[in-house]
Amino acid sequence: MSTYSDEHLEYLKKKKHETIIVHVIRISIIVLFLVIWEVLARVGAINTFLSSSPSQVFTTVFSLIKTGSLFGHIWVTLYEVLISFLIASMLGFVIATILWSNKIVAKIIDPYLTILNSLPKVALGPLIIIWVGASVNSIIFMALLISAFITIINIYNGFISTDKSYITLLKSMKASKWQIFTKAVLPSNLVTIISACKINVSMNLIGVIMGELLVSKRGLGYLIMYGSQVFNINLVITSVVILGVISYLLYFIVEAMEKKFIVKRK
Repeated sequence: MSTYSDEHLEYLKKKKHETIIVHVIRISIIVLFLVIWEVLARVGAINTFLSSSPSQVFTTVFSLIKTGSLFGHIWVTLYEVLISFLIASMLGFVIATILWSNKIVAKIIDPYLTILNSLPKVALGPLIIIWVGASVNSIIFMALLISAFITIINIYNGFISTDKSYITLLKSMKASKWQIFTKAVLPSNLVTIISACKINVSMNLIGVIMGELLVSKRGLGYLIMYGSQVFNINLVITSVVILGVISYLLYFIVEAMEKKFIVKRK
């Protein structure tokens, strides 16, 4: 016998139906876009030399798989994204915690965070290569520059937006700052932290690709640069499409973690 009421079961059924509709529409939009793109390419409405086509993209993918190079390039990019994501997430959490715990430090650092976050990181590319060297380290460093500051800002803003009534209640019970953080601030912002990670993933992917465009000899960013140099538009578009798929999968993984966590909290 079900422990849920009829109203709750009806609500769950409605939510499931809405989820299915959303996924169907998402897939339909992608399929429709690909069909229109392919039709326009076949009738000559667009120049496939400049814009490629879905059939040429699939042909390029199979060609890269056949040569055994595709998965190696994907793995290099994923590895760099994963490392930079973990470092940026940990840095963001630790620094945001320090800023929350010390208001004076926060007042000193806050304007610098805003300035550093607004800097055009690509312009620093040549300096990064000089400082770190033309290696994987410079790619990860570029990704960190792009993702770390926004992660710090988002998590810190979540911390300082915690319901003041919780904090006041704990202070009235003589709770320490650490107890306030672990009992009120952190539990109230776990969803905020996961949301920051969602942004962090996409920002790290952008940073890694920028880094690979500058110094890498492997990775999807390298394929884009190489394709541009030899004017192989099919290779460029294929790499961009693969990046889009990877970005969606990474976002989907973090989103699934967020939903699972929210359900557990409820």
